[in-house]
This record gives sequence, structure tokens and C-alpha cells, in this order.
Amino acid sequence: MIMIPLLFLATASAQDDVYQKPSEFIGETFGGNAPKAGAVTLTKAQQGEIKKLIGRFYSSNRVRYWTDGKKAAWILEEIGKTKPITIGCVTSAGKIVRITVLIYRESHGWEVKQPFFTNQFRNTALKSDGKLSASIDNIAGATLSTRAMRKMAKLALYLDKQR
Repeated sequence: MIMIPLLFLATASAQDDVYQKPSEFIGETFGGNAPKAGAVTLTKAQQGEIKKLIGRFYSSNRVRYWTDGKKAAWILEEIGKTKPITIGCVTSAGKIVRITVLIYRESHGWEVKQPFFTNQFRNTALKSDGKLSASIDNIAGATLSTRAMRKMAKLALYLDKQR
């Protein structure tokens, strides 16, 4: 009988925490009228710049985005500790309008989805030295998830300049 509760716990922790489906994020961002997706096809030089920003080449050479001409929505992934975190990021005029965790797969660090953390990114830009213009506070016990969020914010801002 003890095996059943333990099996349930193992199954529950292996599931993804979907806070918002990517399609819902895109629809919400554009008031229910999602524009047609565009894509940035990354060159070797751009991948080199991305490596300087996030410490590695991005996993895809083609990154999709949605734009109404003023703002752009990006869905990006970065490894937290061992599993990917999927975020939605809205950029406009070289700044972050909103960043939100869409899918969280790690067992720790889920606090990065909370507004007290994500609101720190609002109005943040990418400086010429590759750093964010705002200081983003760490969360105790979520260092790797915090780092992943910073990397995705930098990537979204870099990609926004490339479209």
C-alpha cells in the first residue's frame, strides 16, 4: 500500500507545469487576433553573438516570432537545472514589455513564474556590453532558473533587433 502513494508522487513530479499554452500567450498578447508568424534565421555570426550573450549557441537556427509591427512575441526555451523552461516574452522598441513562464518542468525554482520576479524585467533593454539594463534579483533556491530567465530575456532582446 505504501508503493501506491510513492508511485503517484513520482508521476506527479515528472509532469510539466503548464501555466499557459503558447498559443494562448500569443492570442492574449495580440487581443485574440494573432498575426502570422515570422522567423529570424540565424547566421553563424548571429549564433556567435548569441553564444556571447547566453553562453552557448541557440538550439535552433530559426526562431519564430509574432508581430503586429509595434510589439513582437517570442516563445523561447532554456535549460534551468536539467530541464527546459518555456517562456513567452513580449518586446517593443528594444525593451521587454512582459515576460512570463509558460511551461515549467523542474522540481525546484518554480518561483520564477511569480509576478514579483517577472515584473523585474519590465522596461529592461539590452546594453551594448550584452548585459540587461536592470538588475534582476536572484531567488534563493532558484539560482539556475533565475539564470535561465535572464538568458532568455537577453536572447529575446537580441532577436528583436534582428527581425
